[in-house]
Amino acid sequence: MEDCVRITDIHGCEVRPGRLVEWSLDPDMVEVATSQPDDARPPAYVQESHIRTARSVRRDGLFVPTWLGAAFDIPGPVDLDVLEEALRAWTLRHETLRSGFRWVGDEMRRFTAAPDVVALRREVVGDFRDGEELSHHLQDRFDVAADALGWPNFLYTAVVRDESTSVYMAFDHSNVDAYSIQRIPSEVHELYAARAEGRGQETAPAGSYVDFCEIERASADQVDDTHAIIARWREFIGRCDGRLPAFPVDLGLEPGGRLPEQKLLYEMLVDDADAAAFSAYCRPFGGGQVGILAATGLIVHDIGGEPVYRTVVPLHTRAKSRWADSVGWYVGGAPIEIPVAQALGFDDALTMVHAALRANKSLAHLPIARVLRLLGSDFRPTSPDLYSIVSFVDARDIPGARQWDEQKAYAMLRVSYGDQVCAWFTRLHGGLQLAIRYPDSAIAHKNIHRYVEQLRELITSVARNAPTRPAPPRPRGEHALPTPRLSSQATRLSL
Repeated sequence: MEDCVRITDIHGCEVRPGRLVEWSLDPDMVEVATSQPDDARPPAYVQESHIRTARSVRRDGLFVPTWLGAAFDIPGPVDLDVLEEALRAWTLRHETLRSGFRWVGDEMRRFTAAPDVVALRREVVGDFRDGEELSHHLQDRFDVAADALGWPNFLYTAVVRDESTSVYMAFDHSNVDAYSIQRIPSEVHELYAARAEGRGQETAPAGSYVDFCEIERASADQVDDTHAIIARWREFIGRCDGRLPAFPVDLGLEPGGRLPEQKLLYEMLVDDADAAAFSAYCRPFGGGQVGILAATGLIVHDIGGEPVYRTVVPLHTRAKSRWADSVGWYVGGAPIEIPVAQALGFDDALTMVHAALRANKSLAHLPIARVLRLLGSDFRPTSPDLYSIVSFVDARDIPGARQWDEQKAYAMLRVSYGDQVCAWFTRLHGGLQLAIRYPDSAIAHKNIHRYVEQLRELITSVARNAPTRPAPPRPRGEHALPTPRLSSQATRLSL
């Protein structure tokens, strides 16, 4: 089994001593960019919701960092000039990184810098002799530099040593999703290697997330409150007592209390053999992702007693090939309801989840922020997480995935404050990894650890003891809802 997990926080990234170097957008470039006329392309609904939520929470007096990041090593002595060229070239590939927002009254308006003005400024911060001190310094620095309410909202750093250099890159969530982050090590490695070897090879252009934002929003804005998708969301939220669903176990939180600090649990849940056998058993129903949702529904019913497991399933929106290599936040969400109290066992739960996803995945085509606006509710956010998630990504086909161990590559989460539970399952070549962020209370700690252990037991039991299943029949009367004409479809779980 791989002992190197892939999603963690900065403190789990094997941060080692060395000389810290930073790259940020050059101040002259920033001045030019922010003085540009408005870019007519609007923010994506998910971007606008994220930034408005950050502003709302900040006005309540709480600073809640929400950045994501990538960490990886480059072996041997590193030429910082060459690394800087590679980082600039990577930045130029992804238009969202040179595009930001400003407020005009209560309206968010985009500005975008031209490619020819993109420039990085390098600064040698100094030598750090203690890895723990350095990890805390990096976290504090990323909190400021990758702030949702500022621009630029990302930062590149390198910890330089004679034998290797560790690269740490952090971005506000408005620019990236998990898939974007997991592609970074391979892309930057290739750009660095090409320049170091004098090949001058340029990576093919990537689709612009800024263009995607415009296309998706124009399509979403064609939908009004009479659409069938809005009716289904209205019914779902009504059955959730007028709010988006939380993780249905006791987290020890006081209603209306202050936003709690969070903890992160990350570990390899099962090895490759058990993960493969579990996925094979679940494949007739949709594979490992359906299996994780079915298992979760059964377990939270056992822990919390709720007869119906309700959740919003994250689904990626990169259906067209032009977005495959693009950095951006390509995620929608589909609500599902699983009557787990009626399930006679795991097979029943698999059938229920399979049917629910087939019937409801079309709901993810419409951004949730657009749905809430059409429902006529302001849903004033008090937490950076609008709802709890259980996400699944099969990362084995991501370029460079087999080199992640030797590169010490990680996807980083910032763990700060929140009252929801967010779980990310990543299928790696060495097994199934779990990272789960939850409120830091004694009751939550007990119940989340109970959830994880029961999940491990269920997966290994199915993997080692269950026979192969035939493909399930399609339920009678199953149909997808009519959908708006959108540019992409939701087909894969993501962050």
